Amino acid sequence: MRAGQSARGNRVSTVLARKLGGELLRLRDEAGLTQPQAAEALSATAAKVAKMERGWVPFRDPDIRILCDLYGVSDPRTVQRLLDIARTDRERRKAKGWWNQYPELRSLVEYVALEDIATGVRTWQGAFVPGLLQTPDYARALAIGNADWDDPDDIERFVEAKIARQARLTDGNPLNLWAVVGEGALRQLVGGREVMRAQLTHLAEVSRLPNVKLQVVPFLAGSHPGMTSAFSVVSFAEPGAMDVVYMDTTSSTLWLESEADATRHNATFERIARSGLALRDSAALIERIRKEL
Repeated sequence: MRAGQSARGNRVSTVLARKLGGELLRLRDEAGLTQPQAAEALSATAAKVAKMERGWVPFRDPDIRILCDLYGVSDPRTVQRLLDIARTDRERRKAKGWWNQYPELRSLVEYVALEDIATGVRTWQGAFVPGLLQTPDYARALAIGNADWDDPDDIERFVEAKIARQARLTDGNPLNLWAVVGEGALRQLVGGREVMRAQLTHLAEVSRLPNVKLQVVPFLAGSHPGMTSAFSVVSFAEPGAMDVVYMDTTSSTLWLESEADATRHNATFERIARSGLALRDSAALIERIRKEL
């Protein structure tokens, strides 16, 4: 069973399908319609609609278009985003997508599949540089330090996959990334001085991209809401419209998929960001730490 999935008989529920189903359920409720009414539009049973809304079956594009028409969803960008999520979920179930070439990603596979079609990511990391901003040498040093690999070739494949993710920052429809990083992550000598110097140089360069915001929470900020955990909020439409929260620990991967969880973590993220330095001051601190090395 892949991370982010659960099973019931021969059916599989995925993060993508649950999120898509939940969004269609929300749209149906806002339209004041029932499952039998949705089923009638689809020439299906209410039981099938229930399975769709719970993420137990893959979505067909015609069904999504019919339901969007029924629920009064006229924004073509919203409809297309729902279609993109459904397509990626189908590919995910059929083990398609570049990320599936890398079993070394392990629990990250489901996250990378979501990241590939996301419109934005907000990520808070207090202990290390976020994956989308890592250099190969830094990513390699982290993997070696985790002591979780038996084969050096697996480490190289893992690093290759992590770096491949970064294409989302510069592709034709680039991901909007807002990263907040603790000062400790910038001072920890992962891989040694040369590796960290190159990593900090890379941070300075990538932070100049128009779709990237990079803030640093300095030691002097004192206590703040991010001290007990790290997390990422992945968005698939306008901010807050379709968000999921991802948390990765040494023993498990946790997905928080409800609107309430997303709202709470977005609010927490913004409080952490307010503890951080302004973008220009963050860049200045990164440069100062780099020179100290």
